[in-house]
Amino acid sequence: MKVEEQHAQGSKGEGIDKKTIFGHPVGLYILFLTEMWERFSFYGMKALLIFYLTKYHFFSDTEGNHIVGNYAALVYALPILGGALADRFLGFRKAVTFGAVLLVLGHLGMAFEGFQAYYTDGGTAVRDEFAIQCFYFSMGLIIMGVGFLKPNISTIVGELYEQGDSRRDSGFTIFYMGINLGGFIATLLCGWLGETYGWRYGFGAAGIGMLFGLIVFISGQKYLMGKAEPKQPQLLRSRSILGISNEWLIYLLSFGGVFVCWQLVQNHVVVGSLLTITSILVVLYLIWFIATECTPKERGQMIVLIVLTLFTVVFWALFEQAYTSMNLFADRVVDRMTPYGEIKASQFLSLNSLFIILFAPVFAWIWIRLAKKNMEPSTPVKFAIGIILAGVGFGALVIGIQNANELGKVAPFWLALAYFFHTSGELSVSPVGLSAVTKLSVPKIVGFMMGVWFLATASSEYIASILANIAHVDTEGGIVADTKVALGAYSELYSFLLYAGIITGTVLLVLSPLLRKYMYGVK
Repeated sequence: MKVEEQHAQGSKGEGIDKKTIFGHPVGLYILFLTEMWERFSFYGMKALLIFYLTKYHFFSDTEGNHIVGNYAALVYALPILGGALADRFLGFRKAVTFGAVLLVLGHLGMAFEGFQAYYTDGGTAVRDEFAIQCFYFSMGLIIMGVGFLKPNISTIVGELYEQGDSRRDSGFTIFYMGINLGGFIATLLCGWLGETYGWRYGFGAAGIGMLFGLIVFISGQKYLMGKAEPKQPQLLRSRSILGISNEWLIYLLSFGGVFVCWQLVQNHVVVGSLLTITSILVVLYLIWFIATECTPKERGQMIVLIVLTLFTVVFWALFEQAYTSMNLFADRVVDRMTPYGEIKASQFLSLNSLFIILFAPVFAWIWIRLAKKNMEPSTPVKFAIGIILAGVGFGALVIGIQNANELGKVAPFWLALAYFFHTSGELSVSPVGLSAVTKLSVPKIVGFMMGVWFLATASSEYIASILANIAHVDTEGGIVADTKVALGAYSELYSFLLYAGIITGTVLLVLSPLLRKYMYGVK
């Protein structure tokens, strides 16, 4: 899963409760547990999503990939709006609480399965359309909930520390471990429950986890030291044009936004069109801004940032195969039987979180050691390494396919190796990229550029779903009839992604000296 650390600016003002645990504010651990349970619910649900669509409601691979892509794209687009509303009106505490409530409702709503699809004598799939619409509406609640919670809980972490506080980085590291601990537990537990006992149990467990997170956050309010309150409470209480307070107007409009997301998640073409139009408008604005508002130094740095942002689209489009094609690959062609029982396909996703927990400190140590020797790679080189590693991960899967056993099954080692390479690539791109946004952006639009970064991520999620369709396989009730045909389809996709990653990363590697020149000393 993505490295989701986001450094925020400190805040002035005195706290309400300044107790500490292991030298850090108690509020940090409240946020740690809240985020752990939120990520538990998010990744627990996401791990089951493609299987629920293809194996319970009998969606085709193409339909399932599109829905997952729509969902993921919207999840990464909405935090731009949620962050802006929190900063201008709600404050971070209210935004996180409201987002958590929406998430609880959404995850618990997904526990309603309806009846499983079945085929008529004519071969037509009959689905429970009411259950499917409940599912889409629940996804709309989750999308809107993430939009309010995700950008703002990270900001509260930063608000707990004053400017220049040396504990800030270690505080974010602790918080970051909560993200991956939640993801690790979720993909093991929710995946096992959903695939063993029924989808409602996996989705329900995700909802219960989010409920725990909401309870923890509400009960720990006093430990946030007053740093998450609205900046202008009088503006929030003011009457809107509808005669209700601005706060309730925001909640009302947000529920309206849930209905919009409900419809969008079902329409791949509309989501793609909105992303395209938004991206074009953003590019046009940036061209104008760079040409008219920037000094030569700022112009160079902004161009470098835009180039890096475009290259991250390629990385995430490769990386996010985990929740579509790689999940189906694990289910259909990986030999998952062990002397201790069967590994559920969704449980392989836990390897990403496990590898992050194990190797994030190693990567941090490597960068520090290289910096001391004046050998640390520049940001473009780190990006290039990350993209190449993502491509190499697919190379591991291609080798695994070529060495499938007589039954057409691939050894799980190759999938684990792919996740290792992908996670290594992630650690070279994601935290470095978030840092690059803050260092290369013109200060007055750094918030906007962070939004552009998440817009690029949203676009990559959409592109990932289209790429996954290269490996679409015909199924009967979610079951592949011919494993060897499936192997051929996955080999075609992963060979393409192998070369796409290596070639794109190499191009960036070649461009890196030029990009570094226009970074004007920024590492």
